[in-house]
Amino acid sequence: MQAAATVTPAQIPELLLGLATVRPVFLWGAPGIGKSSLVRKFADSLGLECVSLLGTQLAPEDLIGVPQIRDGRSVFCPPEAIARDEPYCLFLDELNAASPDVQKAFYSLILDRRIGSYELPAGSIVIGAGNRATDNALARPIASALVNRLTHVHLRASAQDWLVWAGEHGIHPWITDYLTDRPDHLWSQPPKTEEPFSTPRSWHMLSDALHSFGTGLDEETLKVVAHGTLTPAHAVSFCGYAKIVRHSFGIEAIFKGEASWPTRLADRDLLYYLADAFRGRLVKELPARKEHVSPAVRQISHRAKSLLVQLAEISVEVAQTVIADDADGLPVLPSWFLVEAARDMPRLVEARR
Repeated sequence: MQAAATVTPAQIPELLLGLATVRPVFLWGAPGIGKSSLVRKFADSLGLECVSLLGTQLAPEDLIGVPQIRDGRSVFCPPEAIARDEPYCLFLDELNAASPDVQKAFYSLILDRRIGSYELPAGSIVIGAGNRATDNALARPIASALVNRLTHVHLRASAQDWLVWAGEHGIHPWITDYLTDRPDHLWSQPPKTEEPFSTPRSWHMLSDALHSFGTGLDEETLKVVAHGTLTPAHAVSFCGYAKIVRHSFGIEAIFKGEASWPTRLADRDLLYYLADAFRGRLVKELPARKEHVSPAVRQISHRAKSLLVQLAEISVEVAQTVIADDADGLPVLPSWFLVEAARDMPRLVEARR
């Protein structure tokens, strides 16, 4: 189905409030742009439980139910997932990927809000969603009778909307900074060949991987992960961006004095990330006992205290995370280093307490 008009994710809640509460709605959009999560969030905003049925995993009897004999007559009993007493949101995901027989089984449910003798409770809403044939996804033609039973809304990806969401959900700062500069890389047309492509979902997957690997992520692993989630051209570009960030703000460059801590308020997430890397570097480099400190390690210790002072001048809170105890209240850094830090930086250690 071609889109004469499209909407962004930020427009969906108000649009569904006016449409889905009075008529069934079908939400069209490319894979990975957040159709399912938008429907669930909308249902939650209305205080309705969202019951999802996946069209590709249904048979007609899964909707119509199985017959039972009552008083000499056959009666179809709808499935428990559908037959509810309280109003709810019935989400028909991948509806247009269902077989023709399953689509037919949806007719009365969508238009008449009924399956056999069961009617959806008053206040229930019905929303369908699916990919377009042009997305190279599993999609079957929808019969005109079903098309005419739905109001059709076409969703497009919006970098502006997604970046607002990303800022509220802990998406890795490399990704938010990159997509702020290159919003056109948020989404790309699904390819005709079997290869990854960029979507809000795939950027979220990459963010999870970056957080999982943490500061130990090397360039080769980043290349594998980026090419495993993004459009090839976007993966190359992002890896190049990450290399520049590491060169400009890498903890190694900061240790060597080739770069300094980022001071802009907009870089606060990056500052936290670097502080975590700094903490990891100290855990790795500093021995547990002071008698094992070599001249080289002593130089590292002096440099570390100097960097802590610089970091505290930018943010005491961020600097405190470097010397903070672990989740069980046990010191992470060696006690001898913490004692020296207390002597040289009493304000920082007092904040730690």
